[in-house]
Amino acid sequence: MTTSTDRIEKQILLKAPRARVWRALSNAEEFGTWFGVNFTGKQFVAGQPVQGTLTYSGYEHIVVSVAIERVEPEHHLSWRWHPAAIDPSYDYASEPTTLVVFELTEVDSGTLLRVVESGFDRIPASRREDAFRMNNGGWDHQIVNIEKHVANG
Repeated sequence: MTTSTDRIEKQILLKAPRARVWRALSNAEEFGTWFGVNFTGKQFVAGQPVQGTLTYSGYEHIVVSVAIERVEPEHHLSWRWHPAAIDPSYDYASEPTTLVVFELTEVDSGTLLRVVESGFDRIPASRREDAFRMNNGGWDHQIVNIEKHVANG
C-alpha cells in the first residue's frame, strides 16, 4: 500500500482465477454486491455512465455515479467519479473527478488486484482532506470485500 496526497494505491493477492476476479469487477450487478451499490445495467461499458444507490444502512439515499473510461477484459477497468460524494444537498457536478483504475495480473497463486484512485489534488481544498481520508479507508474495506466475494464462488 502506498499513499500520497494525490493518489491512493491498494493491492491484494486474490486466491481466484483472473476470469473470476474480472467477472466480479466487470459485471455491474456482481460488482454492486460486494461494493455496496445497487447499479443499473449488467455490464460496465467504456464511455457509458452508470448510476446506482448505496446499499449500506443509513446511506440508501446516496446515488453513486461513475463514468466508465476503459474496459480491457481480464486486465483493466477504469472509471471517473466524484470521491466521497455523500452529501445529497451538495452539487458535485462542477468539481473535478478522480480516476479509479483496477488492474489484474495473473500470478501462480491467483490474481493480483491493484486499485489506484488518483486526482485528489484537483478536488477543492475544502473537501480534499476528507475525500482522501474517506476513500482511503473505503478502499481498505473494499479490497477485503472483493476478497471474500471471489472466495465464495
